[in-house]
Amino acid sequence: MLKLATNKIFLLGVLFIGAHVGAHGITSKSDKKVKAEFDIINTKISTEGNVATFEIEVSGKAGQLKPKKGGKFAGARVFSYVWPTSIDPVEVGFEAKAGILALAVTIHPDFNDTPLFDNDGSKWHSHWVVLTPDESCGPKGMKVKDIAEGTKPKLPKTWPGVPLYIDSPGYPPRFSGKTVKVQVPFDNIAAIDSSKFDGVTSGLRVNESMHAPLLCIENVFKVASGDLSLPGQVSKTPAK
Repeated sequence: MLKLATNKIFLLGVLFIGAHVGAHGITSKSDKKVKAEFDIINTKISTEGNVATFEIEVSGKAGQLKPKKGGKFAGARVFSYVWPTSIDPVEVGFEAKAGILALAVTIHPDFNDTPLFDNDGSKWHSHWVVLTPDESCGPKGMKVKDIAEGTKPKLPKTWPGVPLYIDSPGYPPRFSGKTVKVQVPFDNIAAIDSSKFDGVTSGLRVNESMHAPLLCIENVFKVASGDLSLPGQVSKTPAK
């Protein structure tokens, strides 16, 4: 079901770039039409003990490009490196089967959504987000799932208080040359070892009206697999 849903949303309008799955994740061909800072060439998730390492490698310098400051929350732009997964959102504190759980490394100089850790959205930081389709975000569009007014869904303890299925756990992204990595501890690491994943670089935008959908995926720069079929397999380091 997840594969069919994500294919329906992204396949149209995403140019097939060529990719193959190996022991270390998804290897993608470089695409000169994509800015090098977002041109994914390798995507991995590996685990050791109870820690999962999420990694994206691009053809340029990871994290170098940042959105321009617009001066207000409405219409604010967001750049992101994203790992969509088949992990059930319940594993990180959301409602079970709430949508597509993705780890995202984002930057947005016009607002802060990590109030428990800092007050500066202009620095790269990590989120868990739940993604769902929404035609209001454009044909075959997707959004970060909104929290409907008057509802109280299950949310992680580090939910930042915005009306979205988003978590601000404070896991620091690490940029080194072409690579961005995030290390994430899990209580149930077996659920991650058995999951599938993909890699995406994208731009998002806060709705000008400030109403649902609040945060749309505005522009997909590149999808590691070419079709968001989540072909990646988690690499598990054997216990010593």
